[in-house]
Amino acid sequence: MELNDIVIQFIGTDNYNLSPINDGLINTTYLLEDKDQHKKFILQKINQHVFKQPEIIVNNHLIINELLRSNNYQFQMIEPIPSRSHTLLVNDANGGSWRMLSFVENSITFLTAPSLQTAFEAAKTFSYFLNTINTGKLPAIEDTLPNFLNFEKRVGDYRDSLKNAAPHLRESAKAEIEITNQFLSLPDQWIEMEKSNQIPKRIIHADVKISNILFDQNHHPLAVIDLDTIMISTILYDFGTMIQSYTNTTSEDDGNAKNNFNAEMYKVVKEGFLFYLKEKLTPEESGHLDYAAQVAIYIQELRFLTDYLNGSIYYSTKYPEHNLDRTRNQLELLKGLREYLENE
Repeated sequence: MELNDIVIQFIGTDNYNLSPINDGLINTTYLLEDKDQHKKFILQKINQHVFKQPEIIVNNHLIINELLRSNNYQFQMIEPIPSRSHTLLVNDANGGSWRMLSFVENSITFLTAPSLQTAFEAAKTFSYFLNTINTGKLPAIEDTLPNFLNFEKRVGDYRDSLKNAAPHLRESAKAEIEITNQFLSLPDQWIEMEKSNQIPKRIIHADVKISNILFDQNHHPLAVIDLDTIMISTILYDFGTMIQSYTNTTSEDDGNAKNNFNAEMYKVVKEGFLFYLKEKLTPEESGHLDYAAQVAIYIQELRFLTDYLNGSIYYSTKYPEHNLDRTRNQLELLKGLREYLENE
């Protein structure tokens, strides 16, 4: 089935423009302009190597939108648009799954926070989003990425990669392996808190980077996007990954980065995250935010190093030491965060 056939199944005409959007790392995304309706949409092929069951993504999205609607959510929502045959997924000849989503006009995105104020607004927006969807009994959200937040497995995968790595990879990563091994017990408390139910299960976004918020031209938030990773887990993960994403002053590909942790960014992101959630968090959650930030950075570093030792088979790389540079960058970020917390 040609791409044109997919488009026609959704909008019923071949009078359209289609432009690729290359910001995303996982799905294949297009801006679709229906010239008959004078309307724009997002057309997306779901990456089934990552998301094995696209129907779960769609079902979770519908559940979240219903929660947002029923709780008087004030931002715009991204709506799944049904095909002409009233389905939310259309399969191509190769079994690929396509969906169409509403488009937010006059919106912009950022790959990194352009200012402390914008970072604060982004964190505050995610705080509002998370507060809105966590208002009662947990709904029937299913995992789109099983074991994604299984940190015990992440550590186990790293140990296996260390055992099975080609000698030249182990040798070139010798310094990074040594530092990583010093912190191997860092996630232990997180793992134990989850196992013993010391921290509550909540609906989390699980991909709270700033590029998943749409802003207007004046940098005011318009919408939270990309609900593909929505899952039930600990809200500590969303805070931790927010810090991992926002506080890095360099590209995560920069293996020569020094002093890449931005303490001022940490303060405003934490303030924004707590803006709507402060009263909702349990003492165990609010008391472990600084710890969660360390674990999130460490787990990301661990994943980069694991992939490097495995021969770089998971993350896309542009040169042999790409994942090792990413590892070095995260280790420097973790070092900066820990020094900041020790001096607070």
